[in-house]
Amino acid sequence: MSGASEALDKVEVRLKWDPSPLGEAPRHLDIIAGTYSVDDPYGRPVYLVHYDSRSPDGTINMARHSQTGMGFGFVEVMVLELDRLASAYGRVVVGVAIHQNGRTRTFRDISNAGVVVVHGYRQLIVDDFARVADATAATVAEFTRDSTGAWGIRETIRGFDSDPVLFTAEMGDPQR
Repeated sequence: MSGASEALDKVEVRLKWDPSPLGEAPRHLDIIAGTYSVDDPYGRPVYLVHYDSRSPDGTINMARHSQTGMGFGFVEVMVLELDRLASAYGRVVVGVAIHQNGRTRTFRDISNAGVVVVHGYRQLIVDDFARVADATAATVAEFTRDSTGAWGIRETIRGFDSDPVLFTAEMGDPQR
């Protein structure tokens, strides 16, 4: 986790991938964030944010969404305003899931995939999913609030073999 002197306020998670080859079904990846309460930081998420939702208070939302990738850099962006997140929340886990449209796809099947987490102009995490090439979903980062209320980050690149719905139930469990 980053130290208190590096407290995070507003971060972005950016995702890129190339479109499907001609004649193949579109490849669709999604950034997903699970927000956990201070009272139960490893239980079920209080709420999820993804392409079709935002946090109830607007502190976590999708600034950009793609269903096909474009090959033009980072085409999906989630913004997390951690400094505005209510004190009832002490942990946020962010991951990426591949939609499974008729055939199982893994990160190995996704051309030029990559994720970056940025704070201002500083890159905190950069990954190309090579470590989780055989997975259908992966966690990327865990944000936690310390006793002073400052937010820090920990890289958590872990692969999962689940569809996006099941992934949302599993992603916050450190034992998975």
